[in-house]
Amino acid sequence: MTSRWDFWIDRGGTFTDIIGRDPQGQLHPRKLLSENPEAYADAAIQGIRDLLGLKTGAAVPAERIGDIKMGTTVATNALLERKGDRVLLLVTKGFRDALRIAYQARPDIFAKEIILPEQLYERVIEIDERVRADGRVERLLDIAACRPAIEQAKADGIDAVAIIFMHAWKYPDHEKAVAKVCRKIGFSQISVSHEVSPLIKLVGRGDTTVVDAYLSPILSRYVQRVAGELGTGPRLMFMMSSGGLTAADMFQGKDALLSGPAGGVVGMVETAKLAGFDKVIGFDMGGTSTDVAHYDGDYERAFDTEVAGVRIRAPMMRIHTVAAGGGSILHYEAGRFRVGPDSAGAILARPLIDAADRWPSPTPMSCSASCSPMCSRRSLAPARTSRSMSAPCAENSRPWPPRSATDARRKRWPRASSPSPSRTWPTPSRRYRCSEATMSPSIS
Repeated sequence: MTSRWDFWIDRGGTFTDIIGRDPQGQLHPRKLLSENPEAYADAAIQGIRDLLGLKTGAAVPAERIGDIKMGTTVATNALLERKGDRVLLLVTKGFRDALRIAYQARPDIFAKEIILPEQLYERVIEIDERVRADGRVERLLDIAACRPAIEQAKADGIDAVAIIFMHAWKYPDHEKAVAKVCRKIGFSQISVSHEVSPLIKLVGRGDTTVVDAYLSPILSRYVQRVAGELGTGPRLMFMMSSGGLTAADMFQGKDALLSGPAGGVVGMVETAKLAGFDKVIGFDMGGTSTDVAHYDGDYERAFDTEVAGVRIRAPMMRIHTVAAGGGSILHYEAGRFRVGPDSAGAILARPLIDAADRWPSPTPMSCSASCSPMCSRRSLAPARTSRSMSAPCAENSRPWPPRSATDARRKRWPRASSPSPSRTWPTPSRRYRCSEATMSPSIS
């Protein structure tokens, strides 16, 4: 037994879950919205404050905290929603399309239209250099010729660069020289292939380096914010995609893709063992993404993996992740609906929680025999169906969800003074009219 608190944190795209263990060994859970800028700057730190009995914004006493172990989907969601940093790719001259062409794999050999995955880098600059496989320099590095283009990229707002040269995994001198120039120019994130993935094969090494440059800045900003609030006393560790832990200052983008889901797999296995099961299938649906995993006595890991259409070469749990969760946004495009990959996150959760709090407790209600089977009065809780959103029957005149003048002013929900057989739900670009039988979009 120690005199300090220990914390385990799962920072998701919508909710953040915190479990604290006090000095007496008792466990205390806490759940917060991941994004709630009106109330706090960071959910993980606020959860620690709440469990320690501190006020919002109060300094966290480092002497009261021991270890903090955190899994986060910050990198996962940024990749799924394509919200990483802008990346400049520097590659050996003649290989600007090598990562796009990749291995020319065709998963569906009979497909007439081949849709290539979206590239994470925004701009490509070819560097005049070439080293052969045996280490002989075929063309000397000419950094002066391309320096103006690199400086222009920096001036245009690109702050992350990925450097990938042929055979640099074994002969990295040219990459080191270009990285030194990029530091002088002022790039804050420089991912060099011989450091990120020092292995043979240009495509695998290059894809991993680009992913690292794309995600590391977002991850670094989050880690620095958390570490800055905690100070130098507590030991802050993050879960890696492989299921292991690493120190905060060594946490990289390439190791964070499945940080949150990997922690979920470990928790699933340990919980199943307590219940007497040694074979488990895990289904974890969060607010932004859904993760599926399998356990058959041993943790299943992969080295070459594809996540959200992006190839990466790094050890990680074998987890299948899709960009569809409870808060994924429904789009109407080209005559059909599409779910995700973007998510409303905690922004959507707040009005729904408020509406649920205002909704009265369910009570048994009777309904006439002629009423539709879809009528919400046939159950204890009003069903969220197209009929219950308008008017289930003449006897039930309460629309769902409850609306007030405050909500109408904030435009959370359209104000309704009386039920109607058809109601229009406005969005910025399109409206959806819900009726008893159908749900059809109409251009506003």
